[in-house]
Amino acid sequence: MNNDPLSHGLWEATVPSLSPGTPLAKEIVADAVIVGGGFTGCSAAFHLAAAGLAPVVLEAEDIGFGGAGRNVGLVNAGMWVMPDDLVASLAAPYGERLVSQLGEAPRLVFDLIERLGIDCEAVHRGTLHCAVGRKGHGDIAERARQWRARGADVRLLDAREAAHFTGSQAYAGALLDRRAGTIQPLAYVRGLADHAARGGARIHTRSPVIAYEDLGSAWRISTPAGQVVAPWVIMATDAYSRGACADIRREQVMLPYFQLATRSLSPELAATILPGRQGAWDTRSILSSFRLDAQGRLVFGSVGALRGLGKAIHADWGQREIARLFPQLGKVELEYRWYGRIGMTGDAVPRLHLHGRNMVSVSGYNGRGIAPGTTFGRDLARLALGEIGLEDFSLPLSDLRAAPFGGCRSAFYEAGAQLAHFTGSRFHQPVHRGS
Repeated sequence: MNNDPLSHGLWEATVPSLSPGTPLAKEIVADAVIVGGGFTGCSAAFHLAAAGLAPVVLEAEDIGFGGAGRNVGLVNAGMWVMPDDLVASLAAPYGERLVSQLGEAPRLVFDLIERLGIDCEAVHRGTLHCAVGRKGHGDIAERARQWRARGADVRLLDAREAAHFTGSQAYAGALLDRRAGTIQPLAYVRGLADHAARGGARIHTRSPVIAYEDLGSAWRISTPAGQVVAPWVIMATDAYSRGACADIRREQVMLPYFQLATRSLSPELAATILPGRQGAWDTRSILSSFRLDAQGRLVFGSVGALRGLGKAIHADWGQREIARLFPQLGKVELEYRWYGRIGMTGDAVPRLHLHGRNMVSVSGYNGRGIAPGTTFGRDLARLALGEIGLEDFSLPLSDLRAAPFGGCRSAFYEAGAQLAHFTGSRFHQPVHRGS
C-alpha cells in the first residue's frame, strides 16, 4: 500500500486478490455511512448489508490500511487487562457484560470466516500467553483463575508443557486459551469488505472524510470529490483517525509495534515451533509475539517502530531474540519487515462515543482489534437497524477527551523500546530451563 513495504509487509504480499474499491466521485444517498475500512467498519458494513440495507464505506486509503492490515493476527478473547480489572473499571452492568461479549467474540470471527468462506489462513486452535519468569507465571495463573471462574475454556501449562507447545525452553509456563486462534488479518478484513459489497454495500477507497454536516434528518459527509447523505454515521477509524475524525485518535496514546517474517522454514524446522499452530505472546512489559503463517514463515513482533535508528535496532534484536528462543533455527534470514501503531486508552478499555445525533463510534481496542472490532461492528450495525439502543451496549457512553501528553508519551514508548532492544541485542537474558 502506498508503495511502502514497511507498512503491511507479509500480509499485503500474501493477501488474496479481491475487488478494490473506487474513490467517491459524486453525491449519493445511503442508509448509513461508515467511515473507516477496518475490522469495525467492514463488520458493520457486512451486517448492515446482510440485513438488507445499503451502507456506504468511506476509507481514506485502502481496505485494511490501518490496524487491520498490520495486526499480528491473533484472534484473542478479552483485553490485555484481566477480567476482574475490566469489570472493576466499569459500573454495573457494563463490566461483566463486556467481559462476556469479548470472551465470545473469537467465536463470531471464526463463524463468519467459515460461513462466508473467507480465505484468510484461519487456524482455530487457541493462543498461548507465555510466562517469563516467576512474576509472569503468577500473572498467567491469576488470569487463568479469573477466566475459569467464568467458565472459559482455558488451561494453565507448566514449563514442560509450555516448551512442548511453543518449541522453546524460555518460558516458566503458558496459558492456553482454546477460544482463540490466528488469521491472516488483512485477508480477513478484505474478505468482510468483499462480502459486504456482494450484499449491497458500496465501498469507496481513497475517499478521506473532510467534513460532516447535520442536515436535521440526515448527515452530509463530504470527501474531496463527493458526498454521502445518510441518517446514520458510524465512525470506525480508531488509531488511524485523521482529518474530521482526528479527535478519536487524540484520545489514545500510540504504541508502535513491528513484525518480522522469516523465509519459509523447512517442514522439519517448522514442526519444532508451535506444533499445534497456536499464536503466542509473552508477559514482558515490552512484549514479544510469534506465530507461523500458512507457508511456514515465523512471524515475530514486538514494541517499536521501523524508522530512524529503530529500523536497524529492532530488526537486529529480533533476529537475535529468535535465535535465543529457537536455537535450532540459527540466524534466520528476514523476508518481510513492517510496523504500525496500537491505540491505547488510559484504562485499556474501549470507548463508546456519541458524536452527535445518530453518529457513533467504538474505538480504543488496545492491541486487540480483530475480535472486538468484529463484535462491536455488528453492534453498531444493529444500532443503526434499530434492533438495539445505546443502553444495550456492553460499554457505557463516555465523553471524548484528549489523552494528557499523548504525543510525548507515544514518543517515550518508541524511544524506550529502542533502548530496550538496543541493550537486549547485546546482553541476552538466559533461557529458562524449567522442568
